[in-house]
Parts: sequence; C-alpha cells; structure tokens
Amino acid sequence: MKLLDVEAVLDRETDIQQTDPEREVLKELDDEDTRYVILSHRWGAEIGYEEMTGLMKMEEQKRDEVRQHAGYRKITTSCKQAEKDGYEWLWIDTCCIDKRSSTELSEAINSMYRWYQNAQVCYAYLNDVEESTFPTEPDNSKFAKSNGWLEWFMRGWTLQELIAPKEVEFFNKDWVHISNKWHLAPKLERITGIWRDVLMDGLSGMGLSVAQIMSWAADQKTTRVEDWAYSLMGLFGVNMPMLYGEGKKAFRRLQLEIIWEYNDQSILAWNPRMPRTGSVLAEDPSDFRGCDKSRQLEPDEFIYKLTACLEGRGFGYSLGIAVDPRSRNQHKLVALRDAVDSQQFHTFTVSNAGIQVFLPVIPSRDSPSHCRAILACTHNSDLVTIDLVSSGRSFARTSINSLLPATYPEFKMLPSFIIRTPTRRAASSH
Repeated sequence: MKLLDVEAVLDRETDIQQTDPEREVLKELDDEDTRYVILSHRWGAEIGYEEMTGLMKMEEQKRDEVRQHAGYRKITTSCKQAEKDGYEWLWIDTCCIDKRSSTELSEAINSMYRWYQNAQVCYAYLNDVEESTFPTEPDNSKFAKSNGWLEWFMRGWTLQELIAPKEVEFFNKDWVHISNKWHLAPKLERITGIWRDVLMDGLSGMGLSVAQIMSWAADQKTTRVEDWAYSLMGLFGVNMPMLYGEGKKAFRRLQLEIIWEYNDQSILAWNPRMPRTGSVLAEDPSDFRGCDKSRQLEPDEFIYKLTACLEGRGFGYSLGIAVDPRSRNQHKLVALRDAVDSQQFHTFTVSNAGIQVFLPVIPSRDSPSHCRAILACTHNSDLVTIDLVSSGRSFARTSINSLLPATYPEFKMLPSFIIRTPTRRAASSH
C-alpha cells in the first residue's frame, strides 16, 4: 500500500520554498509490518494522488491554490494529528491511490478491509459536527437526509471502517477529539444496528448470518451504484474485480461470490418492500432491511424446528403446514432427517445456467407451478420460507397468495434458480 510520509508532508508545509522538490511524500510499504494510521471521512472536493505527488512541480500560483484547498488542509491536519500521536505513516483514500490505474484501484478496494484492520488507529473525521461532544440524539432538522444522525453513518464504506479497525477515534470539524469507538459502542449499535460485540471485537467468531450482515447496509448510500457491493466485500472476506459501469450487476456478483464461499441459505431470505417476481438474488442491500434477526441453522437444529413445525409445536406453526397428528408418517420424518444430513443439502451449485440448491418444498394447493421452499434459517424463532414459481426448467422468486396443503414437504433439487446474471466461471460446487 502507498502511505503518506507524515514528516515529509509537514516539512513541505513548514517551508515550501526550501523543500527538496524530489522528496517523495508517498512510499510503498507493507501493511503487515508498518505502524500507520488511517482516515475515515466523507468525500467532498478532494485533493487526489496527482496533486499530492506533483505539488512541487506546479507553478507557484497553482500550488498555492492547491494548498488552500479544503481537501488539502484535511490531509495536512490529519498528518499533524498522526505526528502528535507518534505515527510516521498515514493512509487516506483520496490521495494514496492512483485512480488512473484500474489495477491499482482494484487492488486497493479488494485490500481495503485488511488495511483498516491492520491500522493502529482509524481517525473518523466528522465534518458536520461543530460541537465538542458526540451527538446523543437524532436531529432531523440538522441531518434530515440521514435519518437524523451524522451523514458519515449513511456512507456505504462506513461499515467496514467501523468494524475492521481495532481503535476508532472521532474528531469534529475542527479536529477536536470528541470520543472513541469503545466508549460509544452502545450508541453506535443503536445508530448502525451493528452488534456491540462486533464493534468491539470484529466479525470473527460471531456466528453471524449473511442476511444479518447485509441488513446493516440496508440504509447505506454510495455515490456509485457499484460501491454498494464493493464496500461489502471485506465484511464477507470475498474478492472480485472492479467493473465500474456494471450497475446493480455488481451486487449480484457479490452474492454469487458469497454463495461460492459459504453454505448459508439466509442469503436467499431477503424480503423486499414490494413483492416481485424474478431473480432469487436480491437487487441491492435494501432488500435485506429487517433481516437483523435472521439466523443460520445447523442441520440438527433445522430438522428439529422443521419437525416441530410439522407437528404443530411452534417454530413456524403460523406457516400453516402442520400435519394432522392422525396422519403422521414416521418414515417421512426419517426421510426428512436423512435429506438434511445429505451432502446435497450442504451444497450450492453455481453455473452459467443459474443456482441449484436442495430444499424442502411444499407445492401450492391451487397451482402446480408454484411452491414454497423452507430455508435452513430463522427470523426470530420462525423458519423462513420463500415462494417460487417454475418456468420451464427454472425457478423464480415470487409471492403466493393461495393456501398451502398441510402436508410433509418433499426435498427437491431445484434445477435452476433464475439469477439473471451470467456467472464468469465454469460450473462450481461449494
């Protein structure tokens, strides 16, 4: 990664006329071995890589204009804070990436979560806070566009910048220190929905489902549509090439990468505000709004809840599929358990035809082309289901208005979920 040499930047500012024009302010260093700080901020009118590295080669008038720029002052003030805290190196996304190089930009975005994770401390610069204390209550008159809270919290990139670093220190618009992540954890949980334990200790070992993590991004905003996906890669530990211009296809590619990496059916448990028929993959993170209590189930727990549901013992009895006790079939219950224990149930298969998955399915009473599939996850304590409609050899997500028969579900390998996004790999099973 390219890091700002704090001393070089500040020396240049101290005596610009006497500064060696060949002295470099950026240096390529290894993030694993270097002690550095990192900045989190909202973009405005910024100074980029070219201006930062080419400042000394500019004509004096142009150079002075750059130095008076708010974006440049943000860089130098960050350096002053880093020097005050005893750090020699600083990373800022505006000027430490040569965005003229698509290769360098892609590498930076794919590495960014790790860079924030390896930083000694993250400075969160809140340019819309004038007070010397962190806001304690939402203020819709001041922050109407961001649910009453600081606009920094609505950035798509904020999630990884809050979760990944060990330490996050908050500063107001005048660079007055106002608090830190540890002290604010309860309030940050309230604002973002991110569990307090995740804020304190990171994602590792928390056992969160894909749907839960996605739910944190449901209200986030990004300037570019593609960044809705790119800003979430680090949270799931996946990588993919940057293709700016692909629009919402980026988020579907992200979901495919997650499916290749994890066997977590909660990725299919999204619930849009308005019912629609189409891809089984979500269109964007807002489809996962309200999924913060969606939990992935292990096979034993899934078969226990499924059996209890069929026998009318709660855990989704409201689904209306409880079987009459007089017609219970022990052989069918054993078959359900065997299916859950099978390798098929633990596998997503992805190809250029779509996604294949092995699920328990209940047919619609009124339409042979409609069915309801039961996922190995819960919302609160209820099993999650999705409605499907077959069209030839494919299934699409839909909404069923008819009643379901009270019957045992049958496990089926659904031949091809429609995803409407060509995969860029050969057939792959995970």
